[in-house]
Amino acid sequence: MGEFKILYCDMSAFFASVEQHMHPELRGRPVAITAVDANSGACVAASYEAKAFGVKTGTPVWEARRLCPGITLLPSRHRLYVRFNLKVGAILDQMAEVERIRSVDEFQIRLSGEATEEAGAFALVRAMKDRLAREIGPTIRFSAGIGPNHLLAKIAGKLEKPDGCQWLSPRNMPDRLAHLAIDDLPGISKGIKARLYAAHVWDIATLYRLDPRHARAIWRSVEGERFVRALQGADIPLVSTERHGYGNSKILSPSFRAVPQAYLVGRWLTEKAAARLRRDGRVSSRFGLSVQLMPQGIWSRSMKCEASQDSAYFLHLHRQLWIQLWRQLRTRTVLSVGVNLGDVSLLEERPGDLFAPLKPATPSAGERVSGVVDLINNRFGPGSIHYGVNRPHPGFFERG
Repeated sequence: MGEFKILYCDMSAFFASVEQHMHPELRGRPVAITAVDANSGACVAASYEAKAFGVKTGTPVWEARRLCPGITLLPSRHRLYVRFNLKVGAILDQMAEVERIRSVDEFQIRLSGEATEEAGAFALVRAMKDRLAREIGPTIRFSAGIGPNHLLAKIAGKLEKPDGCQWLSPRNMPDRLAHLAIDDLPGISKGIKARLYAAHVWDIATLYRLDPRHARAIWRSVEGERFVRALQGADIPLVSTERHGYGNSKILSPSFRAVPQAYLVGRWLTEKAAARLRRDGRVSSRFGLSVQLMPQGIWSRSMKCEASQDSAYFLHLHRQLWIQLWRQLRTRTVLSVGVNLGDVSLLEERPGDLFAPLKPATPSAGERVSGVVDLINNRFGPGSIHYGVNRPHPGFFERG
């Protein structure tokens, strides 16, 4: 067994590359993908031709046009990008073991056999790139990172973009990263950076040589020790985190930004979050609503509630918070809506309620109705049955 265990594939300008694949006339030309439409908002992705002009994720549409007068702006098509993600993942998984799909454009692959050696890993990457170009198209490319663990492989994947391939291991660490700032590393937030600076850890070389137990004290968490051990080359597996909430948020297209329409989108988001809560056998005892207003301002409230997984109950709470908001809102325009079901626990651990009455770990009548709705929607398609009037708003800018 060689020194390498993980291959990290970071798709190159994935959304823009997919659009260039679908529109051959755009290949080799600057392209940016916008969150809502091609006339407002910000860019959520840009081709490398556009990046050469300074257009990047978060660049406002008006500024993108100023920086690159010949740019083509296209509204995002998230479902299309997901379909291409599945195509790419299927091909990669036939050639090696796709261990995790880290995001819509990132894949983590477990290496074995000859691919654990440097020559074998590079040969595997070349074969993967050739097959993607042949079976999907030449615009679909990725930068590869090879390492003894997921952290070093991910960092290596960022070193040569686009379409590159680099490796990291104790053989070339930390010198290979000497040109990077400490917060260029994934997982180093502003808060952690400030703590590291306070501990006189100014650069990656010093961080690399840090005693992992000292890192635990700086982070105030075992994650600091895990991070430094992984940076030093130890095979530290990713751990599943305990889920504390279920939420969805949506940046609204212009036709949904009036208050009545935004309210109906919020109802749709609430139903979606509650369905996911039931899918995992959990209940929530806190409901939250967040509304971003135009031109500026955020209204956010949450309330404690009975531990539940009943969609009708959460929709009632949703309405209560919108009534509070309406008194302050009236004629304002809504840019985004988000809902969150927090303080999550397992249904099987919920105590009974003598006054309801409700037996321990037993769904209420409303929760059983919600479960039947889930069964019908799973059988006949999402939204076949819903609770009153809502406004589905599918599209890219949805989180949760």
